[in-house]
Amino acid sequence: MVLSANKLGLFVAAALACGAAPLERLEYVEPHMGTLFRITLYAANKPAARAASDEAFARVKALDGMLSDYKPESELSRLTTHAAGEWVPVSDDLFHVLRASLTVSRSTGGAFDVTAGPVVRIWREARKTRSLPSQAAILSALASTGYRNIELDARRRAVRTAIQGMQLDFGAVAKGYAAEEALKILRQRGYPRAMVAASGDLALGEPPPGTNGWRISIEPSETGKQILTLRNCGVSTSGDTNQFAEIGGKRYSHIIDARNGQALAESRGVTVIAKRSMDADALATAACILGKPIAHRRARYFH
Repeated sequence: MVLSANKLGLFVAAALACGAAPLERLEYVEPHMGTLFRITLYAANKPAARAASDEAFARVKALDGMLSDYKPESELSRLTTHAAGEWVPVSDDLFHVLRASLTVSRSTGGAFDVTAGPVVRIWREARKTRSLPSQAAILSALASTGYRNIELDARRRAVRTAIQGMQLDFGAVAKGYAAEEALKILRQRGYPRAMVAASGDLALGEPPPGTNGWRISIEPSETGKQILTLRNCGVSTSGDTNQFAEIGGKRYSHIIDARNGQALAESRGVTVIAKRSMDADALATAACILGKPIAHRRARYFH
């Protein structure tokens, strides 16, 4: 029997696979974006897996340098220093995340608003000082917000704002996007059986060997604790279980309703499953604000 070069290559690959080393579960953790990013993957070669994970973490670090509103030198922070009405060319990543954020802002009628940075900063300070912001301060901050005041030009990959000094906040989308980008690198390096976790945001790849998916615990929900088996999707949980402050005997969440500038005072928790981790991240925050799921054909919700 004579085999063509292509068929011979497939034959050799199959033969090598039969004797391949078993895949081992490996985990790597690094701090980024104010939380811990955890990579879990299955590999037969530890040094190669470590190198791929280092590359994935480097991608997360680079995105933090672009999308952070805490860092004055980030691309996001520098964008808002330009004059109102000026078209500003931006990176592919910033444009992509901003466009996705504006889509959610529009679909929620502004309950979730990527321009809510001024209000978010006021409430950050309130949680530190345990002192409620004045209504005048909130109204002043709201005057500098509004997703309708941002325009995008996809052809030029440019952004312009209608209000001087607007402050954008990617806190509800950046970790989800970074997780899915890290997972993308792991896949490109030959590790499809991987999961990237960033606090409550997960990017899931192919399942662990011998399973149908990654086992994800959702707790709490209306029906109690649930265990889901998922693969190739994004999962995000949003709520105030760990991020809240008690001021004047009342509990205030870190989640801000951009329509009125108020922190949520009702405890809520939402988990969203979507095709993309970034979408799950933004939709989970929006659903917490609205108190109900948003119409989205590619997302599942658990309250």
